[in-house]
Amino acid sequence: MIKYTMRSAFALLLTASALPVLAADPPRVIAVAPPAVAAGGQIRAKQVLGTKILIAGNTAIGTVEDLVFDDAGNLEYLVVSTDNNKFVSVPWDAAKWDLEKKVGTIGITVEQYKTIPTFTTTTYPSFYTPTYRTETYKFYGLTPRELRRIERRLP
Repeated sequence: MIKYTMRSAFALLLTASALPVLAADPPRVIAVAPPAVAAGGQIRAKQVLGTKILIAGNTAIGTVEDLVFDDAGNLEYLVVSTDNNKFVSVPWDAAKWDLEKKVGTIGITVEQYKTIPTFTTTTYPSFYTPTYRTETYKFYGLTPRELRRIERRLP
């Protein structure tokens, strides 16, 4: 037999009397979060893919077809599909973006563009061979990231 004290009986009575009130509480509507938007300085892949790429003189050379990441997950290259069914690789750091207009700009001239190395879907380059990376970055006046880090450490 269980002994009830006056205090425990009173607590039980209060709990039992509160149950109907709790059950009668109407469900609350929780606001739905707006779709995710990239924070300032962040760019999402779907904002870049299909973006028109311009060079000096607002000359369109093609659209971003693909993105290439390095082993550490850093975005390394844009693969730009040109008007003549070829591709060019552009270091990510070479492009400046106007995402509202869906346009990327690369600081090279038409003459430089005519000499840029191209490839096709059957002749993709080995993006990470040291000579390919160095030459591609040099074409755009840049240095690959890990080489910049090494240069900063040298006295």
